Amino acid sequence: MDLFKTLSRKKPICDTSPTQLAKVLSALDLTALGIGSTLGVGVYVLAGEVSKEVAGPAVIFSFMIAAVASVFAGLCYAEFGAKVPRAGSAYVYCYVTIGEFIAFIIGWNLILEYSIGAASVVKGLSTYVNSSTGMHDIMIEWMPLRLDGLSQFPDIFAFVVTILFSLAIAFGAKESSIVNNVFTFLNLSVVLFVIIAGSFRANLSNWNIAATEVPPDNGEGGFAPYGITGIFKGAAICFYGFIGFDCIATAGEEAKNPKRSMPIAIILSLFVIFLAYFGISTVLTMMLPYYLQDKNAPLPYVFDYYGWTVAKYIVTIGATFGLCASLMGSMFPLPRIVYAMSNDGLIFEWMGRIHPRYKTPLFGTLFVGTLTGLLAAFFNLSQLVNMMSIGTLMAYSIVAACVLLLRYEVEDENEKMHLPAPFHQNVFRFLWNTDHLKIPTKLTATIVTWEVTVFCFVCILFAGIIEMFKNQLYYFDWWAWLNVAVVGLTLLLILVLISRQPTAQTYETFAVPLTPFLPGISIMINMYLMMMLDSTTWIRFLIWIGMGLLIYLTYGLRNSKERLRRQQIAFVNNKQTEVCTFSSSKEILVPTGQ
Repeated sequence: MDLFKTLSRKKPICDTSPTQLAKVLSALDLTALGIGSTLGVGVYVLAGEVSKEVAGPAVIFSFMIAAVASVFAGLCYAEFGAKVPRAGSAYVYCYVTIGEFIAFIIGWNLILEYSIGAASVVKGLSTYVNSSTGMHDIMIEWMPLRLDGLSQFPDIFAFVVTILFSLAIAFGAKESSIVNNVFTFLNLSVVLFVIIAGSFRANLSNWNIAATEVPPDNGEGGFAPYGITGIFKGAAICFYGFIGFDCIATAGEEAKNPKRSMPIAIILSLFVIFLAYFGISTVLTMMLPYYLQDKNAPLPYVFDYYGWTVAKYIVTIGATFGLCASLMGSMFPLPRIVYAMSNDGLIFEWMGRIHPRYKTPLFGTLFVGTLTGLLAAFFNLSQLVNMMSIGTLMAYSIVAACVLLLRYEVEDENEKMHLPAPFHQNVFRFLWNTDHLKIPTKLTATIVTWEVTVFCFVCILFAGIIEMFKNQLYYFDWWAWLNVAVVGLTLLLILVLISRQPTAQTYETFAVPLTPFLPGISIMINMYLMMMLDSTTWIRFLIWIGMGLLIYLTYGLRNSKERLRRQQIAFVNNKQTEVCTFSSSKEILVPTGQ
């Protein structure tokens, strides 16, 4: 029990400790950061890849479904970002609602997510530069690396670019945000150019190609050549194109007015990103039949197909700007996560030390920048990209669950939970709140905690059933749909039971609408997407978790600031108890005659 209390200790949600970071970011800066981090090279590649092999022209619906799933997650981040505007994103949100151990796991995963994300982006940029300049062949000849899992040669360009971006971020949040704003503006300008220029060659007949005209192994033609399964499979792939907006939440401590600007930035950035993906995929699939798309470079290919050489080079330049913006967005949150965990004593103190002049975690930024640069320089990251996805999806799920727990949390932390004597006889009464309680208690908060936990496990079961019986569901086998209906109704029942419990009354900031249903849907979607990842990804994920547990058990558990804070409170309370006991037991002698 003591171990459980240790691992589940929570930070106070109202952290009054002064921040050492500079509050310099506006809503526009945060929006550009979210767009730049998310709308990278994927906008130039993803639509062609998914339309050719997975969804056909119906890729626009795949992006729409992915956008809705991202908005659900975004709303949860917006609520927490406004209520807990501290550096650390999902890590901090988890720390104030679930506890220290799960928060460490989430923070450790975020470090992995942003490191691999940044390394993969800079790797894509260096691949383009090395190929176009001929350095690729020269480096293979002069500095080959003949080891499995490593790059063909030490990618010096990728390492140098990563260090330069790390220095830009280390020298100030405002300065690095200005650079990001420029890259993002140029990237969006190229996207707008593609949509306008491509519309002149758009042909609606490419959305309705007869099955007889389609080459073998390319679907059945029409708008959705791969069926409804292809649309949802495409949505799972397209969802990864929206990963990155959560970097806005990591900058909450540096926002001028986080309670207002963070919700605006998250929702606005997701809206702009969806418009970009939707516009590109619409124009692309109308310009050229889906089965003729080039999955590696669809936009340069389609413009080259029509002989628009200038447009082809504009798109290539835009992809470079997109990569730079994505790299900045991927690297910007990384030192903030490290700073938050270091400031809480869970990882080494020197990594979160703030530079007095630049007001940034200088040493932590340079350390993670060097680590990312080494990953990009020496490792083949093609098999590690899924690890970024699993960390992000888990963070999204945890944040949505934290919203539910926080919304139904008891307001009086000192209240003791007392189970009524005939509790087992009145389970229905407490689950449905037939007494119509308006203020949360320890009992109602505990009920919600258990309901959310059960909901997450049932979501895993629901995702497993859909994945296991996907072919039977496609052909409408009644028994498969019956299983889905039973588990789906169970999920709905749990959400209804959660909605019956009293909620916290003090909400002066942004709140997720339709709680608990929207956070519940977000958890369900994220769990399903996690189940679609391959087993090797889960194995690598568990190895990374094992490394993190070693650090936490040997360092973080002992040096936790929350542990020290609670020890101080216990010490003061013991002293007060001793004084009160001594005073009450002391005999007062009154002299005779007075």
